[in-house]
Amino acid sequence: MTTTTDQLTIAVIGAGGKMGMRISNNLAKTEHVVRYAETSPAGRERVGAAGREVIDSAAAVPGADVIVLAVPDLALGPVTEQLVPLADPGAIVLTLDPAAAYAGLLTTRDDVIMGVAHPCHPSIFLERTSKEEWADTFGGIAAPQDAVAAIESDDAGKKSILETVIRAIYAPVIDVHWVTVKQLAQLEPTLVETIACMIGRLLNEALDEAVHTMGVPEPAARAMLLGHTQVALANGLRGDNPSATPA
Repeated sequence: MTTTTDQLTIAVIGAGGKMGMRISNNLAKTEHVVRYAETSPAGRERVGAAGREVIDSAAAVPGADVIVLAVPDLALGPVTEQLVPLADPGAIVLTLDPAAAYAGLLTTRDDVIMGVAHPCHPSIFLERTSKEEWADTFGGIAAPQDAVAAIESDDAGKKSILETVIRAIYAPVIDVHWVTVKQLAQLEPTLVETIACMIGRLLNEALDEAVHTMGVPEPAARAMLLGHTQVALANGLRGDNPSATPA
């Protein structure tokens, strides 16, 4: 197993999926040795069209320092059951969502380290300076973002390796924040999907009410709401553009 972060061997499982292609595009820009595994015919075609060799998961995992599972949450249980036994001792298995890990649905081994990392996406208070950054609302292309991660190990070397991979797959990354798996599950989905997305839906319903019940022209209502939403969020969250540290 590699003990430094200079050049790692990274296996991407599900490399032809939506998230798999995103992180593969970023890993392809690094000096790491990357193995791209995909099972679906459409996914294999996408990987091949990007000029990458597609191999089977069973061949990608042995010898890999980090195994990135870019597969749907519902597939994580069966996939880890199949692949974790094939991992080298000391390998890191990285999932991209905390739900399955927190629920205990993943197959584990005492000598294989489990990690989770989730992108924060570019902040609404991010100072964007180019068209590419403005267009990158998801992150991982041009707009900087943070990431939140958890690792089930006290080994500083393994944590450093995992951070290297996280910074590569979600690049450009401002900072990686370390929490527990439980805390990460509280952040995503509870804080963002339950609370933030609910507020977004509420704002959309308010816009619809202004337009279709009150009769306000939609361009006027949308302009007023979007502008004041940024002001309200800046005041409520004590943020600013460019980003400011909360008081």
